[in-house]
Amino acid sequence: MKEKLLKLLNNSYSPYSNFKVSSIVVMKDGKEFTGVNVENSSYGAAICAERNAITTAISNGYKKNDFEKLYVMCDSEKVSTCCFLCRQFIVELFEKDKKIVCMSNNGDVKEFTVEELCPYPFTEEDLK
Repeated sequence: MKEKLLKLLNNSYSPYSNFKVSSIVVMKDGKEFTGVNVENSSYGAAICAERNAITTAISNGYKKNDFEKLYVMCDSEKVSTCCFLCRQFIVELFEKDKKIVCMSNNGDVKEFTVEELCPYPFTEEDLK
């Protein structure tokens, strides 16, 4: 997965931050969807690589709890974790025991379950 993520970093559109991020979501049936961060001059309208991959899976007919694993790589020697907007997407669509694998560009890895990455989620139960 490391080589796929490294190659995918080249597709990032990040002229403002120069912080490239790539992501691959793996579905329970083995299908993979990719995403990269896409920035624009209205920073709040940018989309993260994780949400890009997740929404592509949804656009292709997958549903909540069809997700098996998420891989994320930042173009950095440091392992970074998902932002909180992405964590909300993850909490909403992944089962809490599924794995989130974060990598640096040199292959260092930190692996979390959804529950570990998002210990105090805001879910549909909070809306009742």
